[in-house]
Amino acid sequence: MSPSENPTSAQAPASAHTFQVDLRGLVDLLSHHLYSSPRVYLRELLQNAVDAITARQKLDPAAPARITVRADDELTVTDTGIGLTEADVHTFLATIGRSSKRDADGGLDGAGLARARGDFIGQFGIGLLACFVVADEITVVTRSAATPDAPVVEWRGSSDGRYTIRTLPAEARPEPGTTVTLAPRADAAEWTRSGRVLALARDFGGLLRQEVTVVDANGTEHRVNRTPPWAQRHGSPLARRDALAEYCRSAFDFTPLDSIDLDLPLVGLRGVAYVLPDAAPPSRRSGHRVHLKGMLLTDQADELLPDWAFFVRCVVDTDGLRPTASREGLYADETLAAVRDALGARIRDWLTGLSASDPALLHRFLSVHHLAVKELARYDDELLRIMLPWLPFETTDGNVTLDEFARTHPVLLVTRTVEEFRQVAPIAGAAGLGVVNGGYTYDRDLVHRLPEIRPGVSVADLDPGTVTAHLDTVDPAAELAAAAFLTIAREVVGRFDCDVALRSFHPTSAPALLLDNREARHERTRAQLADEADGLWADILGSLRAEVPRAQLVLNHLNPLVRRAASLAGSRDLTVTAVEALYGQAVLMTRRPLKASESALLNRSFISLLDHAMLGHEAAGGRGAGSDPKEA
Repeated sequence: MSPSENPTSAQAPASAHTFQVDLRGLVDLLSHHLYSSPRVYLRELLQNAVDAITARQKLDPAAPARITVRADDELTVTDTGIGLTEADVHTFLATIGRSSKRDADGGLDGAGLARARGDFIGQFGIGLLACFVVADEITVVTRSAATPDAPVVEWRGSSDGRYTIRTLPAEARPEPGTTVTLAPRADAAEWTRSGRVLALARDFGGLLRQEVTVVDANGTEHRVNRTPPWAQRHGSPLARRDALAEYCRSAFDFTPLDSIDLDLPLVGLRGVAYVLPDAAPPSRRSGHRVHLKGMLLTDQADELLPDWAFFVRCVVDTDGLRPTASREGLYADETLAAVRDALGARIRDWLTGLSASDPALLHRFLSVHHLAVKELARYDDELLRIMLPWLPFETTDGNVTLDEFARTHPVLLVTRTVEEFRQVAPIAGAAGLGVVNGGYTYDRDLVHRLPEIRPGVSVADLDPGTVTAHLDTVDPAAELAAAAFLTIAREVVGRFDCDVALRSFHPTSAPALLLDNREARHERTRAQLADEADGLWADILGSLRAEVPRAQLVLNHLNPLVRRAASLAGSRDLTVTAVEALYGQAVLMTRRPLKASESALLNRSFISLLDHAMLGHEAAGGRGAGSDPKEA
């Protein structure tokens, strides 16, 4: 094939093109997907002002550091920063994604200032676009401090992508710096009103190191930032504690149980962790306030601390953590992971130190947040050793510590569930058994670790047979006399996979005790499904079949009601009703959900007993309401 016949050689060379940007579409993307709220426009303006001041002070450390926000018909933000030349305006204001704080190599602006990226808050070159969320037009008047004879430049940009640049007389801005003016749209006017602007400025800029002033529509000046209390000098520890607590009330609206200082010099982090005064569920993630070089980054930074530290709320100011592109969160990297571990260690050290420095505060803390400590102690041997003697557990002796409980019970029996504990607690306590409720989160694991730090203490899971073995047997003559009753009782409760035993135990007010556990109920349910199923599913369930455990209804021979029921064997119907009532009452005492058959049994026994009582009343010659006196 000749070259002229080759279709490839006949193709025209590819032409180069430049991407076109629809600014309105980009602003819509920012407002609906990148930024959580239009409120961030003021943060971006303050951030740009702070970075401009930082840049100027690298040239002239004595340069003023002031930011003034005026909220009237228009909103203006004026700074004493480094300003821009006309070339800078073309380069940085008209190019989306181009930041004056960096170049392609991570260095900074064309003025040749060798500054590290970490000196600045904003680095993505999209901050000014946030202003288009509330305004259709932005005006920037700026004068460069880097070029002494630089003219005053005005840049006016529109949300449709057009912009104009012109040079103004020197008197338009005698000193270096920048003024940004927004003319708010009608549908966004609420975000530029004086009250809202003042609140936003205090929220975002409350910890900035530069002087920030808001001038409201009446001309009143409001200084919005201050040195945080953890960075101030106080006359006494008590005065410092009060100042930290007052800051917590203003930032989080609660009075803390205590305050924990946080200080990580390697990442320039300082702040305070406030201990919540009320219990918080582990599933609720705490929203921590994170400031980046004084500027509020987010008040919902739940990734700042380990999950177990859900009992504190933090406010920190840092220089070393990276923000996300929206600057509303922390970038997840190795630095953040290291900071999280270090802050967790600081909170852990505070916790372990309380046992020696302030036992009263430790008791108050554990009464509220014992669940968090139990979770942490499962994986931290040192914390387990220090905290376990202080942690309360539900036992047959009440809510006591394991140390106190082990003094009177060298063998600790632990239930697997709360309902098992409630079944046996009254009887086990009367029999002298030491039983701990292991049904709550983490409790069973922690009790089993007690022998590691308290040699000589024995821990075992509670078995229903253990309780039965500690109940007194009944005199053979009495059991023989109740044989007919027990036969009917076994027939009645046998429908529920339950046996019957007659024992003597305290308290005598308890007529019956149902000994059962969750695993046994699950096995009985599986066996029932296997019997009802067919085909492959029946074969699968059958292959898993084990010996089906049965529950046990233990009747208390010391209880007068049980002895009276045992004498009813001559009346089968009444005996059946009595047994059903005793079984139903024992099931209710376990506080577990009732099966449909058990609910029906309770209703049937109640109605039968009520009917028997009324028949007995009539047989005794009693009159019901409305009966005829003459018939009496």
